[in-house]
Amino acid sequence: MFFDPNYLLWVLIPGMLISFAAQMMIRNAYGKWSRIRNGAGLTGAQVAQVIIDRTPVGDVAYGNAQMRFTGRSVSSISLERIRGQLTDHYDPRTHTVRLSDSTANQPSVVAMAVVAHELGHAQQHEENSILIQARNFLIPAVQISPMISYSLILFGLLFNLLDLFWLGVFFFAVAVGFTILTLPVEFDASRRGLQLLRDSGLMLTTQDEQGSREVLTAAALTYVAAAVTAILQLLYFISLAQRRD
Repeated sequence: MFFDPNYLLWVLIPGMLISFAAQMMIRNAYGKWSRIRNGAGLTGAQVAQVIIDRTPVGDVAYGNAQMRFTGRSVSSISLERIRGQLTDHYDPRTHTVRLSDSTANQPSVVAMAVVAHELGHAQQHEENSILIQARNFLIPAVQISPMISYSLILFGLLFNLLDLFWLGVFFFAVAVGFTILTLPVEFDASRRGLQLLRDSGLMLTTQDEQGSREVLTAAALTYVAAAVTAILQLLYFISLAQRRD
């Protein structure tokens, strides 16, 4: 299938172009707004603490997370540093937001937007969002479905076993479903993040608002690109199976 002109024309080339466009947009947005200081002049780590102190995020104990004290405030969210650039992420297992050095130490618009987005994920988990529930439901299946799907598809092609091929397509569709479901989760986290910045009084200038939106929109497009590429590949597998039927 890797030498199939249809695969190159309808999957590989479009996927590469979409991914390249998304990477260029995020590179331009991050490059521009990482050089612009946010209105409050706070580093990413300080922004995180202000949001936790001034909003309901972190007020509810989550899972096995232990309550911790920061001054007079109480928060169930832990903040940690992590090496690398743009390695920021939220860990639902420990209710921890991990900030890269570039985010934690810089008072840029990018740092502010990234922190707010990750705390948006924390808020989703605290509120047990239906989107998070649906995504978590698929996680066990997604952890094994890619390996199984490609194995079944390959063996189905090699030995001309159509039923085996279709079974592989089914497992691949599960992974695609997870990728699609990630989109509303990420968009919702960005929406929540922007609102957290407003509620905490950190949206002080028009640049803060504009920059945060541009950065989060560009980041979301990487997930859109991944979803579109996965859908194209799934459609190709389906068409391939139908041609062999």
